Formats: sequence, C-alpha cells, structure tokens
Amino acid sequence: MKIDLKTMTRKELEKLGHDVEKALTKIQKQDLKKVRSEMEKLAAAHGVSVEDVMGGKIAAPKAPKAKTPAKTKAKAPAKFANPADKSQTWTGKGRPPSWFKTAIDSGAAPETMEI
Repeated sequence: MKIDLKTMTRKELEKLGHDVEKALTKIQKQDLKKVRSEMEKLAAAHGVSVEDVMGGKIAAPKAPKAKTPAKTKAKAPAKFANPADKSQTWTGKGRPPSWFKTAIDSGAAPETMEI
C-alpha cells in the first residue's frame, strides 16, 4: 500500500500520524511480551526466575512519552527606558526599538536612557 502524502489534507495526515503511533505502541507491547516470555523460559531452564536475573522486579512496558510543550523563558529585565515615555522599555538584547535608535541618532548617549 503506497500512500501519497502530498495529496493528503492536514486532518488526514494528523489521523495517519495518530494511527501510526497507535500501531507502533501495539507492536512494542507485543514485542515486549514476546521477549518477556522468552526470558522466562530461558531463566526457568536454568532454574532461576527473571527477577533473580534482573535483580528485582521487572518494569511493566512503558508507553511512548508524549511530547511536552516547550517551556517559556522568563523575560529579561528592562535595561533602557524611553526618556519621552517611561512605559517603553528595552532589555538591551535583540534589535533596538525605534525610539532607542532615534535617541542615539539625535546624539543621546545610551547611558542616559539606562534604568
């Protein structure tokens, strides 16, 4: 079965992605169950339990981790303020605001605008 991703809508692609994740989770569980069974047979053949071999309890199969949203960074404190309007501030990072450029072009020193 060949799927043409270029002709699919966003909704169809999202459903396909969800279906793929679901199928992968199911196969992973089947694989873990098969490996666990093989390990139990091998351990029993040697007269021990899998817990003895692993040094404790065997962890249950884990579901794949869900993507966590990116953490937002704390905003840097303002370093400069517009002399004409103190509510306009700038951290000194990134592109300078127009009021800062205008003040510098007019001959003001950056130190005069520091908070």
